[in-house]
Amino acid sequence: MPRAVWLLVAARAINRLGAFSLPFLTVLISTDFGASATTAGLLSAAFGLATIPSRLAGGRLAARLGRRRTIVLGLTGCAVSQLGIAAAGSLTEVAAFAILLGLAFELYEPPSQAMIADAVAPGERVRAYGLLNAALAAGGAGAGLIAAALGRWDLRLLFVADTLTCLACALLLRFSLPADRPRPATAGSGGRPAPVRPWRDGALWAMFLAGTAFALVSMQIVVALPLGLARVGFEPADAGLLFTASAVTVVAAQPALRLRRLTALPASAALALGYALLATGLAGYAVAHTLPALLAATVVWSLGDVLVLGRAFGVVADLAPPGGTDRYLAVYGTSWGIATTVAPVTATQLLAHAGVTALWAGTAALCLALAAAQLLVVGPLVGRGGRGRPAVAGTAARIGSDLSG
Repeated sequence: MPRAVWLLVAARAINRLGAFSLPFLTVLISTDFGASATTAGLLSAAFGLATIPSRLAGGRLAARLGRRRTIVLGLTGCAVSQLGIAAAGSLTEVAAFAILLGLAFELYEPPSQAMIADAVAPGERVRAYGLLNAALAAGGAGAGLIAAALGRWDLRLLFVADTLTCLACALLLRFSLPADRPRPATAGSGGRPAPVRPWRDGALWAMFLAGTAFALVSMQIVVALPLGLARVGFEPADAGLLFTASAVTVVAAQPALRLRRLTALPASAALALGYALLATGLAGYAVAHTLPALLAATVVWSLGDVLVLGRAFGVVADLAPPGGTDRYLAVYGTSWGIATTVAPVTATQLLAHAGVTALWAGTAALCLALAAAQLLVVGPLVGRGGRGRPAVAGTAARIGSDLSG
């Protein structure tokens, strides 16, 4: 992997190590300011909604200001917002800084993902994005331990610590990444840059809709697992053990991405296999009655997660025209903002009205539907992961050669 990729992976792990404050935002609002659970939930939903325009802005700013500047701007904005939440003296101030945090939260993602896509050859993108996913998993595992330690003293310390990790990440990338200039799209008529219109690309729409469903599944696991465990006789804290097992699986499975049988699979087949593994693991949750069974199911769906995340980002990067990688990845990434807003509602409503077994069985059925749609609908629209666009692949390879040299 080129140096730029390792820098982004390391910085992401540092940043993720401090990203343990957000799950405690609603707790802080309720305990320190006496707000109702409904008010706390609405403010958290407002944060989730704000991440959607944040992701789109990240793609646009990367093209206009440059990727490194956009990354540093986003991380600095997150640091300021987190510090504002820690120092807030009223509910109004917390609400303002929470929304500001949402607006800055996703600026980092499109330019960093686009830099990874351009830094490596198209055939290495799956492994590069897999490393990024592994860094998130490893950082998330450590984040839980830090949260458990600091949260016993004062919840506001969590936001202070997150401020420090954001600033550390911003400084690392500001002085380590090479300076870059705004990247116009391929020249159109008259020598002017051709406009990038990701929302008019039918293949990207297909990936976006599938990605939104996948993000909804992922966020429902995060929201519903502690609640579901409590309903079937386990401790909610056991979810921490399962999430740690998932993180370990994601990290340990990275060498498998280089196996010849996996690398030879077409993108649609690999994605369908990932969705099938997700369905199998979640179906395991529906019938598991012991902790070892839950751990086994967690390992299975985590393997599916490994397959889907790396391939999906690689396909979207391949679809983008030269100079449009940031915008394409930004549009695709808004699926996570939508899922972050919707999942708390769907997960809790399914638990309340259908029960734990129906929740996991229904989520598994959605994953099976995604696998079928990937093979029958999305795959034919996308083609073989965009590899039918030689100009895109050639440009990515040339940029990757420049960065690694």
